[in-house]
Amino acid sequence: MASSRRVFLMTVAAGGAALSTGVRAQSMLEEGDPTALSLGYKADTTQVNAKKFPKHAASQNCSNCALYQGKAGNPSGNCAIFGTKQVAATGWCSAWAQKS
Repeated sequence: MASSRRVFLMTVAAGGAALSTGVRAQSMLEEGDPTALSLGYKADTTQVNAKKFPKHAASQNCSNCALYQGKAGNPSGNCAIFGTKQVAATGWCSAWAQKS
């Protein structure tokens, strides 16, 4: 239940931030982006630091995260956390939450 509430609150917050910035061309999220760094984002889930993120599992990636808004099979898509930036479907960050 707490995970669902957390996902909902992050989605609402990120959605509001995205709406307030207006419509822009979407670019890929860079691993060096300050928000990406704070959440340990990697464009390739196999490159995640296991010591720093011990709860990470190899099966976790952006495309199977509840916050991912891309279409199945696409190489990238929007994420509720990163506003107008697209994330790699094969990526991962510490905000990862299991899709229901």
